[in-house]
Amino acid sequence: MPDARPARSAPSPVHPPQRDRALVAASGATRRDPARGLTLLAPTDFTLHEGDRAVITGPSGSGKSVFLRALALLDPIDGGRILWRGEPVRRARIPDYRRRVAYIAQRPAMLDGSVEDNLRYPFELKVYRDARFDRDAAARLAAAAGRGGDFLSKRAGDLSGGEAQIAALIRVLQLAPDVLLLDEPTASLDPASAREIEALVAAWFAQDASRASIWVSHDPQQAGRVGARQLTMTAGTLAEPAEGGTQ
Repeated sequence: MPDARPARSAPSPVHPPQRDRALVAASGATRRDPARGLTLLAPTDFTLHEGDRAVITGPSGSGKSVFLRALALLDPIDGGRILWRGEPVRRARIPDYRRRVAYIAQRPAMLDGSVEDNLRYPFELKVYRDARFDRDAAARLAAAAGRGGDFLSKRAGDLSGGEAQIAALIRVLQLAPDVLLLDEPTASLDPASAREIEALVAAWFAQDASRASIWVSHDPQQAGRVGARQLTMTAGTLAEPAEGGTQ
């Protein structure tokens, strides 16, 4: 989170991230549905570099969520590897990997209690034992999504769909991940709420130019707004224009 203290000298210029710095990668990753004998994810090679804002579009059931959940190490793959900064992720390092690579679902899960109770929850987990909840930082994130100072005091059960997604996203962003995997986070929201989510993600990017994201979207207009690197998924096959980067 940005340091609120006055700067003693002029800040150093922010240099654009280097394209050769790989964050998350899939190497020959595949997934099948053994019950139906279907290929859910064809052999896929993909690298997300520092600074990338990738978007994946495609028809429902084409494998977009399958791919994103594979990258998040939420579902197993049948072949290939998922890499973090060029190295396979060992089982013992999966919790730390998920701290750095955050998955945002379409429908957020909220706990009973207030928004602040939900935001404090991750700090009770062992993987975040070195971090502390910062209410002011959380309030600044809420403000980036157009929410006032009372938002953190709202009851989770009283939130609209858009507000619940904002709270769920703040819960992740406050932990400063390096990568966001956004699985159609605005699919069930109205246009105004969708723009608030987009603004919140943009604020997260503004804090650190080396961060990266993959945004799965069904909306071509949104895809153009939130990402410069455009990919498509069709029948489990990921495709990217040759000039767009690595596929």
